[in-house]
Amino acid sequence: MLILAFDTTAAACSAALWRDGEVLKVEQAAMAQGQAEALVPMIERLLSECAIDYERLDRIAVTVGPGSFTGVRVGIATARAIGLAASKPVIGITTTEVLAAAVPESRSRILAVMDTKRGDLYVQMFGPDRSAIGDVSVVSPEDLPSWAGADPVMLIGDGAALAMNGFGANASLSDASPLPDVAVLARLASTRDEGAETLPIYARAPDAKLPTGGGRLRP
Repeated sequence: MLILAFDTTAAACSAALWRDGEVLKVEQAAMAQGQAEALVPMIERLLSECAIDYERLDRIAVTVGPGSFTGVRVGIATARAIGLAASKPVIGITTTEVLAAAVPESRSRILAVMDTKRGDLYVQMFGPDRSAIGDVSVVSPEDLPSWAGADPVMLIGDGAALAMNGFGANASLSDASPLPDVAVLARLASTRDEGAETLPIYARAPDAKLPTGGGRLRP
């Protein structure tokens, strides 16, 4: 199975071509913003360097959040556009699941933690088998230890180092990358059924609000 996988939900733009467990090519560029301009040229480079066209792909894999509002929208819109143009299925995977799946074998729970850049954290707990325990939540760093409970936990994600400050000896920090691994994303997508709608996971309301009157022009 040949999969094009990409992520724009975190502080990077990442893309990979993955085939039957092998990463053919991967590219990642750190960026807090600008993924909308960087993603498609990055995908085109990957395909060109591997001499692969869109028609040969079996699936498109994309992270659906949580993360940057703009990044989530950019990734999903690009995946849907490619999938529609090339008649390929699009598989969406939550960013927190991709983070948790990158952690090497662990006997403890896994806590995926992403910095919202607004003073709190996107978090989701996973069991040692990487199955989700509850949905994505938004929690302040000071409330996170009580939210997580007393059982041992391993933290992963770009907010993990910040979150570790409030934990005691029952918490550890994973050595895996704090950014979503697009090779892991592709592997997860290869196991999923086709047909489910790819929907964004925002976890919180956007900061931007419509003005009074819904933005209509004044008479």
